[in-house]
Amino acid sequence: MTSVDDVGKTILRNKLLGRWAAERLGITGQEADAYSDALARATVDPKLCDVFSKIRKDFDAAGVVESDERILGVMTELMLKAGNLMPGTRGESSDAATVMIARNLMSR
Repeated sequence: MTSVDDVGKTILRNKLLGRWAAERLGITGQEADAYSDALARATVDPKLCDVFSKIRKDFDAAGVVESDERILGVMTELMLKAGNLMPGTRGESSDAATVMIARNLMSR
């Protein structure tokens, strides 16, 4: 991350991602809020910052069938959404395209 805006977008993305994952896990109400908040806090905690692995582990434990590609795709979509929701910033489609290209290269 290169700026405060990037950190803010990632925190917001992780909160939105937590809501999406909670829904898939069947978690509702205050538990869903707590799950979402925990993923948002993980953004700034070096010990917890791998939100993809957390969601993958939670999905596997709960028997939720979702591909790694789908989870990564949702992460990319929500990063764009977070960028659009941040005051004074805009989501850059070129940034999302770069992330998707990098992920495709890493998966080969």
